[in-house]
Amino acid sequence: MLPDVDMGIIHAGQPEVGEGKGAARLTLRRSELEVFSEKIPLNGGSALFSHAVENPHLWSAEDPALYELEIELLDDAGHLVEVTGQKVGFRKFELKNNRMLLNGKRIVFKGANRHEFSSITGRAVGVHTHEELLRDIITMKQNNINAIRTSHYQNQDALYDLCDEYGLYLIAENNLESHGTWDIPQAGIRGIEGVLPNDKPEWKAVLFDRMNSTYQRDKNHPAVLIWSLGNESFGGETLLQMAEMVRRFDDTRLVHYEGVVNDPRFLETTDIESHMYSTVKDIKEYLAQGDKRPYIECEYSHAMGNSNGALHKYTELADQKDCGYQGGFIWDYIDQSIWKKDRYGKWFQAYGGDFGERPTDYNFSGNGIAYGGDRAPSPKMQEVKFCYQNIAISIDNSGFEVWNKNLFTSTDAFDCVALLHRDGKLYQQQKLTNIDIAPEERSSFPLPFMVPALPGEYAVTISFRLKEDTSWAKKGHEVAFGQGVIAVVRSIPSKKVTPFTVTHGTHNIGVRGENFDVLFSDLNGGLTSYRYAGKEMIQEIPRPNFWRAPTDNDCGNNMGGVRGQWKLASLYATAKGIGKEIPSVHGGTILQNPTCEVEADSVVVTYLYNLQTSPAAECSLQYRVFGDGRIQTTLHYDPVEGLAAMPEFGVLFKIDADYDTVEWYGNGPAETYWDRQHGAKLGIYQNKVADNMAQYLVPQECGAKTAVRWAKVVDRKGRGLLFTADAAKPMFFSALPYTPHEMESAKHPYELPPVHYTVIRAMGEQMGVGGDDSWGANVHPEYIPDVTKPVEFTFTFRGI
Repeated sequence: MLPDVDMGIIHAGQPEVGEGKGAARLTLRRSELEVFSEKIPLNGGSALFSHAVENPHLWSAEDPALYELEIELLDDAGHLVEVTGQKVGFRKFELKNNRMLLNGKRIVFKGANRHEFSSITGRAVGVHTHEELLRDIITMKQNNINAIRTSHYQNQDALYDLCDEYGLYLIAENNLESHGTWDIPQAGIRGIEGVLPNDKPEWKAVLFDRMNSTYQRDKNHPAVLIWSLGNESFGGETLLQMAEMVRRFDDTRLVHYEGVVNDPRFLETTDIESHMYSTVKDIKEYLAQGDKRPYIECEYSHAMGNSNGALHKYTELADQKDCGYQGGFIWDYIDQSIWKKDRYGKWFQAYGGDFGERPTDYNFSGNGIAYGGDRAPSPKMQEVKFCYQNIAISIDNSGFEVWNKNLFTSTDAFDCVALLHRDGKLYQQQKLTNIDIAPEERSSFPLPFMVPALPGEYAVTISFRLKEDTSWAKKGHEVAFGQGVIAVVRSIPSKKVTPFTVTHGTHNIGVRGENFDVLFSDLNGGLTSYRYAGKEMIQEIPRPNFWRAPTDNDCGNNMGGVRGQWKLASLYATAKGIGKEIPSVHGGTILQNPTCEVEADSVVVTYLYNLQTSPAAECSLQYRVFGDGRIQTTLHYDPVEGLAAMPEFGVLFKIDADYDTVEWYGNGPAETYWDRQHGAKLGIYQNKVADNMAQYLVPQECGAKTAVRWAKVVDRKGRGLLFTADAAKPMFFSALPYTPHEMESAKHPYELPPVHYTVIRAMGEQMGVGGDDSWGANVHPEYIPDVTKPVEFTFTFRGI
C-alpha cells in the first residue's frame, strides 16, 4: 500500500489486490518528532485514509524537507505482518494566471536533461550506477542546477529518491520517442501515414500502460512537479487522451509535451508551452503574442563540444519579473561515450562509429556539461554555475547591490565575504554581517573597502558561501558571487632609455640590447630569432593568425566553408612580392619589406603580408624593440569588402615544449570565451599547458582565456616569455601543445601528434563558441570580430 501525498494532507488509497481483515497503523515523523500515529481497520483488505497536517514544513529544492511515513500492516489478531516506509514531502505546484507556481512563488527551472548513461556500463544499470548517480546529483547541486528532465524515459528508482532528498525538481518523462518516424514526412520523403504513434489504435493500449506505469511508480515523489508524455513523438488524439488520463489521476502536477509544436492539432495536450532550441529572440516574439501559458525550453543550449555560449541571454530573460518564460533544460548533462582501447592499448573515450557501426551520428552525443569518462564537470560548467546562481551581485565604485532570487531562502542563510584584490592578488578580506535580504528582494550596500593610493587595478568580489556542511558540499562552498573592477590607479611610467645597437646585414636586421638580441629576416619574412639571456626563445617565426580549430558548433554552421579563407591566410601569409616602395640607390624604386626605423628609444621593424585571399587582403605586423628586451607588437588589418569575418585576430608563436607552465592575470580558472565568460573571476591563475586541452571527444578549439592583462609561459626553472596586453585593452590568450591546424586534423585525442612545442596565441579578438544549437546556429554577431573597419591589436612580449 503506497501513500498519495498532497500538500498538507496524507492520503492512503485502496490497494489493487488483497483480501482479509486486519488493520494498518500509519505514523508520520519529521526527524525524531512524531507528527501523528493512527490505526485504521482494513475491512476486506482495503481502506481509505486521510489526515491533515497543520503547518507542514514545505518541500522545495532550496529546502528539501522530508517526512517519513511508516505503514504497519497488522493481522486480525493484531500481529505485525509487514512494514513499509515512504519519504514524503509537502508542497503545492500549480498553474495560476498562466504562471507555474511552487508554494505560491513563480518558479524558474535551471535545469539539465539527463540520460541514464555510464562510460563503463553503457545504458545498463551496473555495479557503478549508484556511485555515478550520486556524483551526478552532488555535482548538479554544487553548480546550481535545480531541475532534471529524465530524458526520455523513466530513470532508475534511486534518482527520484535522491532528488527528493537533495532537492532537485523533476520533469518525469514517460518512455516514448518516435522521432525517426515523423521527421520523414517533415523531410517530404513520405506522408503522415507512417508516423507513430499518431492515432493508430494498435498503439493505444501500450501507450496508456506506459503512462500509467510512469505515474504509479513515481507519484509519491515530491520532486516530481511535471509529468511528460514522452519526447518528439509528433501528436494526435492518443497523446491527448494520455494527458487527460494522467490529469484524472493527479491534479497536483502539470502535463508537459513538446511534440505539439510539430503537430498542433491538439494543443491542449500540454499545460506548458515547451520548445526546443528556440533562440531568445524567438522566445520574446512568442511572449509578445500574449500570455497564453507558461513557456519553457525543454532542451536548449546544446552542449556539444566547446559550447554553451550566450547562455546568459536565456537566464537573463527568465529572471525578468513575472516573465512567461520560466527557464529551461540544457541538452544535456553528460557526454555519452564509452571507454575503449586504441590499437596501442591506451584507453580513450569512444563515440559513434568507433566500434565499426554504420550508420552513426559519430560524436553527436558528446554534448554534456560533464565529461563521460570520469563524470567531472567540463569547463562549460563554470558558466552554468554562474548563470544558474540564485543570488545576483552587481558592483561598481559606489557600492554593490544584491538581488536574492531564491524563492524561500534569505541571504542570511549564507556567509557573505568581501574580497579586495590588487592586480589579481588578495589585498583585503572581510566577512560582512547584516546582509540579510528576503527572498525575491534587492538591497544595496556601500563598499566595505577604501581604495588605497598604491598603483594597481582593484577588483571587489562579493561571495556567498555555505555556513555549514551540507549533504552536497562542505562549509565554505561558494553558491554565488559577483565581481567588479572599482578603480585603476596608474603609475607614472619610467622614461629611462636602455641603450641598444642595430646591425643591418644584406638580408637581416639585428638588434642587441640588455641581455638579449633579435634577428629579423627579409628572406624568411619575420622575426627569426629572439635570444634572451643567451637562450633562443622561439622555434619558428611568429605569424599573423586568423584561425582557430573549428568547434562542433562551427562544423554544424559551416564556419569552415564560410570563413575558410582565413585558415589559408594563416597558413600561407607571405611577405614576398609585397612591400613599401622606396627609392633605389641605382635609380627608380624597389619594394622594401620589412621597413626599419631607428628611433631614440626603440627600433621599429614592420612587415607587410599578402594574405592569399580572394579578394586580396593584406596585414602588417610591426615589432618595436626596446633596449631592455621588450618587443611591442602591433598587428593591423584594413577591411576588404567581400571577405567573411575572421574567427580570430592575433599572432601565433611556437616555442619549445619545455615551457610547459602558463600563469595569467585574467579570467579563470576554467577556459573562457567572448560569449562564455560571465562565470569567470578576474585573478591570477596557473596550470600546465597540457591542462588547457579540454577533454572534448573531438579535439577542437579550447583552453582560451579572456580579459588577460598579462600571461607568462615558463619552464621548470621559471624561464620563458612574458606577454603583456596594451593598458587600454586586455587580450585573449591561449597556450596549448598544438596548433589550431593540428587539432582540426584529429578526430580523437590519440590522433594528435607527440608534443614538441608550446603554441602561444596572443589575440586581440576571437569569435565566441556559440551554442544555441549545433546544427546551424551561428555565434551571435556581437561575439564575432568586426572586420568592416580597421582592426588593430597591440601587445608586448619579453624574455624572463
